Amino acid sequence: MNSNLLLLLARILLGADFVIAGYGKLVGAAGMTGYFGSLGLPDSVVFVYLVGAFELLAGLAVIVGFQVRIAAILLALFCVATGFMAHSAEFTILMKNIAMAGGFLALAGAGAGTYALERRTGRVSATV
Repeated sequence: MNSNLLLLLARILLGADFVIAGYGKLVGAAGMTGYFGSLGLPDSVVFVYLVGAFELLAGLAVIVGFQVRIAAILLALFCVATGFMAHSAEFTILMKNIAMAGGFLALAGAGAGTYALERRTGRVSATV
C-alpha cells in the first residue's frame, strides 16, 4: 500500500477522536466543569472551552494535513498529560493515551505525506 495513503489514514484515525472529543466539550461545557474540578483543574467553563477548542482544532489540523508536525507533537504531549492526570487509575485508558502519543510522535517524524493541505498550499510543516 502507498505510504502517503497510509499517512492519510493515520491522520484521519488519530485526529478523529480529538475532533469528536473537542466538539463534545464545546457543546457540553457545563457538564464537563465538575469533572475537570474533580481532577484538580480549574473548575471553569472557560477552561473547558479552551481544552475543547484545542482538541477540535488540533484534531482538524492533523486530519486535513495543516502544520501536522506541530499539531502532532502538541497532541502527543496532551495525550501523555491527560493520561496521567485523568486516567492514572484506569490502566487500559492510560495505555491507550500513551499509545496514541506514540502514533502522534511517529506522525511528527514522518510528516503529513502528499495528501495534505500544507502540500496543496506550498507551505510545509515545521521540521522537527
